[in-house]
Amino acid sequence: MTRVVEQRGLYFDELEEGVIYAHKPGRTVTETDNVLFTTLTMNTQALHLDAAWSSAQPFGQRLMNSMFTLSTMVGQSVTQLTQGTIIAQLGLTDVTFPHPLYHGDTLYTETVITAKRLSSSRPGQGVVTMQHTGRNQDGVVVALATRTCLMWTQEAHAAQS
Repeated sequence: MTRVVEQRGLYFDELEEGVIYAHKPGRTVTETDNVLFTTLTMNTQALHLDAAWSSAQPFGQRLMNSMFTLSTMVGQSVTQLTQGTIIAQLGLTDVTFPHPLYHGDTLYTETVITAKRLSSSRPGQGVVTMQHTGRNQDGVVVALATRTCLMWTQEAHAAQS
């Protein structure tokens, strides 16, 4: 019999408050990423699409779409933390972009579990609050977000299968 190892995130019971979960590899973002995401989401902001116009603006170049940055930052955490162990994303708060992300930058994300509690209304499930921090290749913080998720406990999820 061949052993099967399935990739998954961590269950509620395995997540530890205060631990820094570093998500690797980083993601080098490109002009193509920016243009495709921006047009796909119908965001016609010239700061993302118009190189000539953006060159005359305060940052002197196009900026990566902040929603792309946020989505990628959360996405980088999935395989390590929530793949197959999340029930629902409950919300994102305190989202900030203290420094722009540019074409060619590499985004690295870390997550700290800031709170967790068992659900009082949903047995076998727990609410987890995490703080995502995205940094560029120079360590400069480019994005922050607090995310709240409903997660399975390992025992309850096994009973579902």
